[in-house]
Amino acid sequence: MPLDPHLAERLHLLAGLTFPDLADPDAQARFAEFMRDPSEWTRPADVVVEDREIPGPHGPVPVRSYVPGRPGSAAVLWAHGGGFLGGDLDMPEAHVVAAELAARAGAVVVSVDYRLAVGGVRYPVPLDDVCAAWRWLRTELAPDADVVALGGASAGAALALATALRDRDEALRPADLLLLAYPFAHFPVPALDSATAAEMAALPPTMRFTTRDIEFMVENYVGRLTDLPRDALPGAAALRGLPPVHVLVCEYDDLRPSAELLVRQLTASEVEVRSSLAAGMPHGHLNRTPALAEVGRSLDLFADALRRRTPLAVRGGPCEGGPPRVREQRAAVCGPGPRTGREGAGRDGLRWWGTVRDG
Repeated sequence: MPLDPHLAERLHLLAGLTFPDLADPDAQARFAEFMRDPSEWTRPADVVVEDREIPGPHGPVPVRSYVPGRPGSAAVLWAHGGGFLGGDLDMPEAHVVAAELAARAGAVVVSVDYRLAVGGVRYPVPLDDVCAAWRWLRTELAPDADVVALGGASAGAALALATALRDRDEALRPADLLLLAYPFAHFPVPALDSATAAEMAALPPTMRFTTRDIEFMVENYVGRLTDLPRDALPGAAALRGLPPVHVLVCEYDDLRPSAELLVRQLTASEVEVRSSLAAGMPHGHLNRTPALAEVGRSLDLFADALRRRTPLAVRGGPCEGGPPRVREQRAAVCGPGPRTGREGAGRDGLRWWGTVRDG
């Protein structure tokens, strides 16, 4: 289908711009106007957000947790994208995605602020940080969650996939589900097919990835372009034995062939995989907000994938339903009494998925 109308009618704002131009204030203003969505996003009112640091092999790792007012029995670790060298917890691809998944799926979501490949930091440091956050979530924050998922976008999807590979190779309990948005999983990235290349020809340079752009990101991350570790761009690894995967593919994306190849590889490796196309969307569309309808649909797809992995008996409120083990844990912290909108929290902030102090 054509590029999303909201984006198409703003392409003129990017005409003639390249990334080096964005150092100019006028160019920055044009780019900011292009990125402005039809309406402002407001965080779902019942989602409680808390920043903290967790231990990691290279020092403390900042994380941000998102707890819905009526949590179910799922937990998610989410890693933003940014070519391994950009991004933070405040970008929409981290903050908006995590808050919306928490609200839409009733899941506890943790967004990880892994070290970026800047200032001499290289592979495997970002991956080590994501692995540390994942294992903290599994053992400390959500040890009794019925469904625990790993997810990420672009470079973050590569880190999530590589983390799942480490779990498999070290014979650790696997994730129940992988949520991968427009993954950057291969180097070199396969070429676009002729039809997709023709569709994308009208996009300005700031919406494209050239071969040199991709080479720069890989060399900056790993330190070289040859003899790459198989889990650096994890499409090179053996994929058999991974948990079920949901791959979100952007229609207008130079990295689309990587996502599509990954789906084929997973299928050939007998991994349960489902793919969905974000129609009319460029790479990184989750760095916008649900004010764009396709962003909302993408978030719903991931939320639905989480719900489908959650046992039906524990999809109710946090102080009701579920198997005996979950009911006992919930009763210990919920207690009797009327609902307050903060069910599942005791006086000291204890909840069934771990210890969380109210901010």
